[in-house]
Amino acid sequence: MSHSMSSPRNIQLVFETYQKARLVFVQTMAELATRATNVKCLESAGVLELLRPLLSDACSTVRQCAVVAAARLAEHEEGVARQLLNGGMLTITLENLNKYNVYYKRSALYLLRAVAKHNEELANAIVRLGALEHIVTCLEDFDTQVKENAAWALGYIGKHSEQLAGLVVDAGTLPLLVLAFQEPEMSLKQISAGALVDLAQHKPEAVVDAGAICHLVHGLENQDPKLKRSTLCALGAVASSRTDLAEAVVAGGALPTALLHAGHDAAPVRRAAACLLRDIVKHSVDLAQLVVNTGGCGPLVELLAESVGGTRVPACMALGFIAGQSDQLAMAVIEAKAIPALVNILQNTEAEDADLCAAAWTLGHIAKHSPQHSLAVAVANALPRMLQLYTNPKSSGEVRARTSCALKQSLQCCLHRPALEPLLHSAPAGILKYVLAQYAKVS
Repeated sequence: MSHSMSSPRNIQLVFETYQKARLVFVQTMAELATRATNVKCLESAGVLELLRPLLSDACSTVRQCAVVAAARLAEHEEGVARQLLNGGMLTITLENLNKYNVYYKRSALYLLRAVAKHNEELANAIVRLGALEHIVTCLEDFDTQVKENAAWALGYIGKHSEQLAGLVVDAGTLPLLVLAFQEPEMSLKQISAGALVDLAQHKPEAVVDAGAICHLVHGLENQDPKLKRSTLCALGAVASSRTDLAEAVVAGGALPTALLHAGHDAAPVRRAAACLLRDIVKHSVDLAQLVVNTGGCGPLVELLAESVGGTRVPACMALGFIAGQSDQLAMAVIEAKAIPALVNILQNTEAEDADLCAAAWTLGHIAKHSPQHSLAVAVANALPRMLQLYTNPKSSGEVRARTSCALKQSLQCCLHRPALEPLLHSAPAGILKYVLAQYAKVS
């Protein structure tokens, strides 16, 4: 080596070139990893082994980009997530989590989330590495994006099972998530609400005990549709599980706001509101009566006219649960003009199977109480259409089962001869015996 080559400046240049090359490599890998189609090629080229030492690189930007590249690869492919876990790359990331700056923390939490999202096994493995303690610490960080990524990771871990949700709750996360939900930053509010949804599905009582209900209800005053949807979903996850928790949601003031949001401009918000109302009324006659007294039937009937957005099924089911609770409540559903809207769904040749099933199920719950209730269904010409769907060989098994059950419920109380006569000639034996039994009563 010549003297000029060994000068301090040239030696420094070699190191700078090496650092620049590492930086270009991890930035390029992070960019390529954004596309799922590139993952297999990168994996076969040994990208994970090359990224591994760079997770602890002396250069902060290299470290961060290496973690981001690994996270994006893991997000697309479960196999990559397993390799990261088995190869110790997650352990390295966790060890470095509190050593470096906020950018590294954001990226490291993104990696944990990307691995945990795939299944319960991988989420469990992350917990066994001691990740929860680190994530909870990050949930108290001053940086908003660190808190966002921490909340996101907790939701992705807890959503898989009751056991995992219990571990997340036991780590003391719920009070911090409720605090994060009250922060002014919109994205943090949305992600915290999403994490509360994931945990409430398995540990609803813990969400109530953490004092989340009043804050969630208050959060519905915010005008952001995504936040409204997540908040309604969180309340619905709590209300769905038990009668006492549904009562806690109602006591927290959720009912009037849910009814208001059933008419919101955004379809996802309307659907979430309908789901919440369904999850409240299904538990008891008292809760169903409360929803009816608050004016709940009208907004639900209006949702039956929607053909897109997925609002019809929860609205149908909410009305069915209301009607099924008592004859008086079923009459309230009839008076709200639900039956013509339900029959319109059955008559719609482009309706989804789920819509048809829900409409038939609800009509059965309306008709089952008395001849008066059954008459309201019969004069709307619902019986021939349900029979048509039941006997149509193209109908799915679920549609046939639902329409058969609804027909039997309707016929067992029906004393309206003009509705019974057409069925005498077209009903199969399984339905015909119900028709004949009722026909004998009116002959």
